[in-house]
Amino acid sequence: MISEEYLYAVALRECSQIGDINFYKLVRAFGSAEEAWKRSKKEYKKLEGMGSKTVSDIGNKEHLDFAEKELKFCEKNNIQIKLRHLKEIPQHLHECQDAPAIVYQKGKLDDSLRKVSIVGTRNMTTYGRQFIHDFFEATRSAPFLSVSGLALGVDKEVHEQSIHYRKPTVAVLAHGFQFLYPANNRKLSEKILQEGGVLLTEFSSTRKPDRENFIQRNRIVAGISPSTIVVETGFGGGSVSTATFANDYNRDVFALPGKITDAYSQGCNQLIFHHKATAISTLKDLINLLGLNDPPEKIEELFPYSESAIQLTDIQQTIYQYIKENPQISLDDLSLGIEISSHKILPIILELELLGKVKSFSGRQFIAI
Repeated sequence: MISEEYLYAVALRECSQIGDINFYKLVRAFGSAEEAWKRSKKEYKKLEGMGSKTVSDIGNKEHLDFAEKELKFCEKNNIQIKLRHLKEIPQHLHECQDAPAIVYQKGKLDDSLRKVSIVGTRNMTTYGRQFIHDFFEATRSAPFLSVSGLALGVDKEVHEQSIHYRKPTVAVLAHGFQFLYPANNRKLSEKILQEGGVLLTEFSSTRKPDRENFIQRNRIVAGISPSTIVVETGFGGGSVSTATFANDYNRDVFALPGKITDAYSQGCNQLIFHHKATAISTLKDLINLLGLNDPPEKIEELFPYSESAIQLTDIQQTIYQYIKENPQISLDDLSLGIEISSHKILPIILELELLGKVKSFSGRQFIAI
């Protein structure tokens, strides 16, 4: 049997002027949702910044009737009600000022596991899919919990790869449990629960997947994890809002860079350009930055190059070989040694640096790598 505190919490959150922040103010001031429900309308003047209009809807019997139905629905459908003021929601989420007052949850969430939120466009490309596959393959022996939004595209791929590699995954919904959006992911949602994952939402059971709910949902995806990875997104995509929330919560944000001509890389490139995300260059670096345990197998670079595949031109080979035989040689000595003017050597040195063959030092000195 669910206690009275949950009944009053659901009723209080249904009040028209009581959002998550005001809810939290009330329960901290009065000690519980039940006391806030019973006393705040008379004693609201004790609360800084809260007027009679804010508390006017508290005590409305319709909200208590709704809460009774909600509790019965949750009991019948094995839905757990988690209250922030009782410290029942995930710790990282609890730390956010605008964290949901109530979270409805199906499945068991192991809050001790490291969490990584992975988000992106519904219009995922082969590039994004390959990155997700490579990421889960590289971290197959690292314990962590993935978080995404159960949308099509990147979200769906994240949940499916988590299941494939036997990692628990959290799907954050933008609606109540009477609905499942998109309907195409119903079987996936069932599989997530079967494989030890979690479905959770801040919305009561009757709440439909309205457009504004998705941005609201994104703050939970960002807040529940210490790190968020943006795989692919266009300008103004929903994943940009997730990254913005993560920045506001002082979380780490990583973005997969792409070609400036690729529509679904432009959002990632902009996040990187405006220092709102760290560019992902190699899987090895990303996994180290995420604090995940390195698997025993060698992690390949995301953008690897092969020594044998690099074919130097004759002039590149001449300059490279001379530098290799004369470590920390100056530009002037190099020019004299191979009898080529320095202004012709410099562009080739740059090419060799980009190929990872040469490193330059101050004073125009060079070594072979």
